[in-house]
Amino acid sequence: MWAPGDAPGLVLGDGAQIGEGVLVGANVTIHEGTVLGAGCSVGDNAVLGRRPVLSARSTARRDGELGPLRIGAETRISAGAVLSAGSTLGTACVVGDLATVRERCAIGDGVVIGRGVCVENDTTIGSHTKIQTNAYITAYCTLEEHVFVAPCVVTTNDNFMGRTERRHALIKGPTIRRGARVGGGATLLPGIEIGAEAFVGAGAVVIRDVPAGVVVVGTPARVLRDVPADELLPDA
Repeated sequence: MWAPGDAPGLVLGDGAQIGEGVLVGANVTIHEGTVLGAGCSVGDNAVLGRRPVLSARSTARRDGELGPLRIGAETRISAGAVLSAGSTLGTACVVGDLATVRERCAIGDGVVIGRGVCVENDTTIGSHTKIQTNAYITAYCTLEEHVFVAPCVVTTNDNFMGRTERRHALIKGPTIRRGARVGGGATLLPGIEIGAEAFVGAGAVVIRDVPAGVVVVGTPARVLRDVPADELLPDA
């Protein structure tokens, strides 16, 4: 890693703001207006602040101008990650190799976004949430604080799978409330809510709301039992 002035292959757009003590790998692209807080690090081949490229049929919002990408102090961006304009990341986050964060995402402090994770547009992720390798967080999701998402979890937001114009008004990703945990390979259907401190077992297919504080398993997911008291967050 190098200071920005010494980084080989660095492309630095107009108006980009680089905080004190930032370290940058080789062949990094930082687009115009991007703000990098003090003490951040950016891995090789990362792209920060890119503008979205949308198909003619994309359901992503097109209204208004995107602001710059803003990254809080002490955040670490790993090799090959791509972060779009219009999003914000808090302090001390980690973004893994080859991860993607789309436009208009709001990501809190201390969030971990694992290797190969895709966070689609217009998603909110609360502080200290962890999203592990190859999970897919669809557009228009809300993940609150201290959520845990295991590897290869899939979230969805369109019950019509691209058919009919009616879908545009109904697209909505899942909401995962504070302290909830979602096991590896689980699938969450559009618009469902996972209650606070709930636990979704590995491989479950969640087709309806999950109450707070329960364990659900199976396909379709069903309530198995309550989450043990010793697994709850200390201030729950």
